[in-house]
Amino acid sequence: MHIPDNFLSTPVWATLDVVAIPAFGIIARHASRQMEDARIPLLGVMGAFVFAAQMINFPVGLGTSAHLVGGALLAYALGPAFAVITLTAILATQAFVFQDGGVLALGANVFNMAIAGVLVASVFYQLWGRGRGRKAAIFLGGFFSVMVSGVLALSELLVSKVPMSRELVLGSIGLFTMNALAEGAITLAVIQAIERLNPGWVQKPEASNRKIVAAMGAFALLLVGVGFLLASAAPDGLERIGILTGVASKSTFHAPLADYQLPFWSSNWGRRAVAGIAGLGLIFGLCAVAGKVLGRTRKEAACTT
Repeated sequence: MHIPDNFLSTPVWATLDVVAIPAFGIIARHASRQMEDARIPLLGVMGAFVFAAQMINFPVGLGTSAHLVGGALLAYALGPAFAVITLTAILATQAFVFQDGGVLALGANVFNMAIAGVLVASVFYQLWGRGRGRKAAIFLGGFFSVMVSGVLALSELLVSKVPMSRELVLGSIGLFTMNALAEGAITLAVIQAIERLNPGWVQKPEASNRKIVAAMGAFALLLVGVGFLLASAAPDGLERIGILTGVASKSTFHAPLADYQLPFWSSNWGRRAVAGIAGLGLIFGLCAVAGKVLGRTRKEAACTT
C-alpha cells in the first residue's frame, strides 16, 4: 500500500505533497482543540501497535501479500483527527528511517491512507457505529478505508502513466479487496478485544488505564519480536505492480534502517527484531511529542481567549 519513489510522476507526487501539508495542518489544528493529557500515552501505544502490525505481511493470493493499514483502527480508538496525526507519524518514520514508502511520495501515502482512509472509516462509525449495526460499521469502515486508499493509489499510478493493463488493474483491485476484508476483520477483532478489557476505553481517554496501555504495548513488542517470523515474504500489491510493469523503486534517500534491518547485527532475526523495537520507541516518542505540542497549543489558545 506504500507507494515507493519513482512510481509517481513529478507533477503527481508534487501536487499530493502540496495538498497533504495544509490538509494535515487543518486536521492538527482541529485535534489541538480536543487534546487532553490522558490521550498522550494512547497516541503513543496505538501508534506503536499499528507500526508493529504493519511489519507483518499475510498472503492474499497470486503470490502477493498485504498488511494491516490501521487507519480505521486508529480512528475508532483515538478519534479521526488523532488517527490522522498518528498514522502520518508512522508513514513519515517508515519513509525516512526504514525506506518503506517513498520520501517524495510521502504526501501521496499520507493523503491516501492517513487522510482519505481515516475519514472514510470515520463516516461509517459516525453514521452506524452507535446502534445495532455497530459491528458491521466497524468492519465496513476498515474495509472501505483500504479500498479507497488502494483505488487512489492505482489512480495516481495511472495518471503517472505507469504501464498497467486492464487485467493488471482489475487484478490489483481484487487483491486490494482481499486486503480490505482482512483489514475489516482485524479492526473489528482488536476493537472488541480492547472493549472486553475496558468497555470505556475506546475514544474515551478519561476512562483509559495503565493496564490497557501496557497490554497494547506488550502485544506490539511481541509482534516485532517474533511475529515477523510468520510473515509472508511475497511482495505486496504495489511491489507486484512494479515487478509486472518493470517500474523499479528508486530511493531518493538512504534510510538508516532500510528494509527493517539493523546494520552490523550478526543474526537476521536480531537485525529485524531490534530494528522493529527501535521503530516502536521512535513512533511512541513522536506521537507523545505530538500530543504534548497539541496540548500546549490548546492551552495557549485558551489563554488568549
